[in-house]
Parts: sequence; structure tokens; C-alpha cells
Amino acid sequence: MIDFAKIVSTTDRYNFHSHTQFCDGRADMSVMAEAAVASEMLHWGFSPHSPVPIESSCNMSKDDVASYVEEVQRLKNLLGSRINLYTSMEIDYLGDEWGPSHSYFDTLPLDYRIGSVHFLPCGEGYVDVDGRFDSFKIKMERFFNNDIRHVVETFYLQSVNMVKAGGFDIIGHFDKIGHNASMFAPGIEDEEWYVECVDRLVDAIIESGVAVEINTKVWDGEHRIFPAFRYLPRLIDSGVTIVVNSDAHYPDKVDAGREEVVKRFVKMIDNCKN
Repeated sequence: MIDFAKIVSTTDRYNFHSHTQFCDGRADMSVMAEAAVASEMLHWGFSPHSPVPIESSCNMSKDDVASYVEEVQRLKNLLGSRINLYTSMEIDYLGDEWGPSHSYFDTLPLDYRIGSVHFLPCGEGYVDVDGRFDSFKIKMERFFNNDIRHVVETFYLQSVNMVKAGGFDIIGHFDKIGHNASMFAPGIEDEEWYVECVDRLVDAIIESGVAVEINTKVWDGEHRIFPAFRYLPRLIDSGVTIVVNSDAHYPDKVDAGREEVVKRFVKMIDNCKN
């Protein structure tokens, strides 16, 4: 597996979270790779949303996995002297029946795995709560009776269970639910029960030793990262490996938000040391 700690200690020219035509990305892998090279990235990971055993327009099909792996290898052969390319997936956790620890992913030649929660159980199925707020608001009423506390607590419970199940190397945007939740119920992230939910997840992350992603996808527009800055000191003090990823879906977003966030993150590290 990749030594993320070594990479982030020597360079900030990396991004381990990106999406292309194989899931909900908006450009071909070759275009994204060339954009990464143009941005002087030294390490670039392709991480399509994994196949899932439920209906999802955002996730790749199992039928496309072989083509995806072949395309990464083709690009490695083509660009290997200019950039280190990696084969990965952002794997959705759906409980005991599906997640990063599922044996299916052991059959794939992945360089690393990102574990993320996008879907929450609802009745006999799952609902994606990761999209835009307009969609989230509709789903809150349709599927969750506008019970935002239930949605938040379920999100963090799923996340803790995913960490305990293991099978992945980086946890993706671990407080992402806060983005929609805070628009649905302003101030919710400051409530004691919410903070306790995050603290339990941070405890599990520290105990597991899994690397943590700082996701800068919406920094330029929303001035927000996942996880929020307030949760970073504990993670820094614990010594867990932290990587800064742009979660790029477009070639002009390969480095989106990373420069400023990396600078702020480095200052936080220095403050924690003093």
C-alpha cells in the first residue's frame, strides 16, 4: 500500500481523490491526468465511486471495473515518467452487507481505498444524502419526516461502524453531513449532541489509525472543508496521517482550494506543536 505519511511529509503536490467518466465525474481520465500534470502534481489517484448493490446514478457499474483498471494502467504507461498515478475507489459503506471491507474489493488491484458514507438506511433501502441542498431538503421530507437529528446521528453511526469494519486506507470527508444539515437547521453543528457524534467518530478514527482526508471540494465557493477546521487539532495531536484532497470532478478543479487550505493546515500543525 501507499505510504501516505511519507508523501505528505515531502510534498503537497498530490491529490488522492478524483472522479471521471466512470462515475459522476465530468471528464475522461486522460483529460484529468493531463490536467494533473499541468498543475505539477507528483501523485494523482483515480477514485471512482465504487459499484454498489443498489440503484445509483453516481456509482460505477461492476461491468466497467475492468475497463477502468485497464485505463489507469494505460495512463501509467503513458505518463509514468511525469506523475505517479494510482488505482483506487471511493467505496460506499452500506452496513454489514457492503463496504470497503467486503471481499469483492480484495479481488481488485487497488493501490488504496477511500471509505465514505453517502447513503443512509431508510426502510428497506438506502437514500443518498450527499447531494445538493435542494435535493437533500426534498429527501428529508419524503424519507425522514424532516428528522434532521435522526439523519445526522445515523450518518455518524454508519461512519463509526465503517471505521470499525476497516478495509480502507483513507476516510473521506467524514463530517460532510454537516454541510446540508447546517443549511437545514442553522447552528446544528454547535449543539452538544452533534459535537458528541463527531467526537465518537474521531475517537474511532484515532484508534483505527486510518488516514484522514481534508476535502477542499467546496472551499472556493462555500469556504468550508470536510472535516471542519475545529476537528483538526485532535487529529493532529493524535498523529494520524492527514491528506488534503480536492475531490475533483472537473479538470479545472484538480487543485481547487488546496493551496490556501494547505497553508492554513500547516499553520495549525505549527500551533499544535507550540
